[in-house]
Amino acid sequence: MVLRSVERKIEALFEGVFGRAFRTNVQPVELARKLAKEMDDHRNVSVSRVYVPNEYTVYLSPGDRGQFESYEENLRGELQEYLSEHARREDYALLSAVRVLMETDDDLDVGEFGIATRMVHPERRRGAEGEPPADLDAGATMIYKPKAIPEPTQAVSAEELGVEPELVTLSWDGSSHEVKQRRVVIGRSRDCDIQLADANVSRRHAEVRQEGASYWIVDLGSTNGLEVNGKRVKRAKLRSGDTITLGSTELTFARETE
Repeated sequence: MVLRSVERKIEALFEGVFGRAFRTNVQPVELARKLAKEMDDHRNVSVSRVYVPNEYTVYLSPGDRGQFESYEENLRGELQEYLSEHARREDYALLSAVRVLMETDDDLDVGEFGIATRMVHPERRRGAEGEPPADLDAGATMIYKPKAIPEPTQAVSAEELGVEPELVTLSWDGSSHEVKQRRVVIGRSRDCDIQLADANVSRRHAEVRQEGASYWIVDLGSTNGLEVNGKRVKRAKLRSGDTITLGSTELTFARETE
């Protein structure tokens, strides 16, 4: 099977002496399988085709990125081949050749990684057979964390070395909003992702942005400004449990493993 053959090539990149260095780090095969999962999760059905993202950005901790330094180009090539074969096997349509990028994110710990997907339209004219979906915003970055490893004396299976996505929420006055997009606008306007019935809140007051593995709150030029944990800010990185004050309303930011 071609897909299995490509997977074995990815495994072979880091076997032997080099493979041992990755026992506590992100595994190349783990990246391949989660990239394929992101492709499956971001399918878009058109009139006659099922389109999937053609650009994937992998966010790695400095430690994990450093481990890949000498082999990154080879690994990116193998991951692109793996995703292309997965798309062929599932009969997915791609707007162009699959592209895998790698970025360093200082907020990630060793063993954690994030994946962001994009559907990028090529410059060339598209064919007439089936129209691709309209331009799409990039999907939220999925952050994967290693599961807890069992007792050291037990064998660890591939499933036990799996990863879990995070659940990110904003809560206020008994309401809750799950953050799935890269940008969530908060304000009094009905057009906002989170609408607050607070006269002291501007129509478009602030925005929660996902940048790599981190989330930030940004003032959008509001009249009364914003505070994070009681401190007046224009822009601030958010951590789980932080309290955001807009006007007379307090929102709680939370990140947890599903």
